[in-house]
Amino acid sequence: MVNIDNENEDVEVDITSDEKPEIEDLEIEDLEEMSGDKLKQLRKKLECCEEEKRGILEDSQRAKADFLNAKRRLDEERARDRVRHRRQHVEELLPLCDSFQMAIGNTEAWEKAEESWRKGVEGIHTQLTRLLDSYGVTTVDPTGEAFDPYKHEAIGTEEVADAKMQDKVISVVQKGYEMTIDGKIETIRPARVTTGIVK
Repeated sequence: MVNIDNENEDVEVDITSDEKPEIEDLEIEDLEEMSGDKLKQLRKKLECCEEEKRGILEDSQRAKADFLNAKRRLDEERARDRVRHRRQHVEELLPLCDSFQMAIGNTEAWEKAEESWRKGVEGIHTQLTRLLDSYGVTTVDPTGEAFDPYKHEAIGTEEVADAKMQDKVISVVQKGYEMTIDGKIETIRPARVTTGIVK
């Protein structure tokens, strides 16, 4: 505290060494300019952050879409593989089916075999038939039907007296097989047949 003599009046002034100019001392325009610059900087920074956020969000959505598409393609490929393997397995079993048909179809030899042996063979044939049923496989015996080159394979002709039997299946040399795949019936092996011809 210092006393100053001002025309016979004592005035006291408080002076401290660490005293700084108050913000009030700055002009209002300077404050507005300083705060305006600060606001502009903050707005610019906010815009940059929002732009970066949009980019990250787009990348994230793109990555998610790519992942879902890849997963869908993989699931479809696995489903096709399962169908292909099932079909291949059925094709490998068809010669076994043919052997059973020949063994059971030869009535004379079948009747001569022991009953216990016949029952055993019939039991194995039943197991094979159930397995094929579980795969959606059915046998095709087109006897009497019109010849269809998409389902039948003609290996010969037989003379017929009735004109109605022209181009009809007269006999089946080897049964065909169809399989239901995704609700559609597909021919696994065409039936080998003879067709009628009028002479």
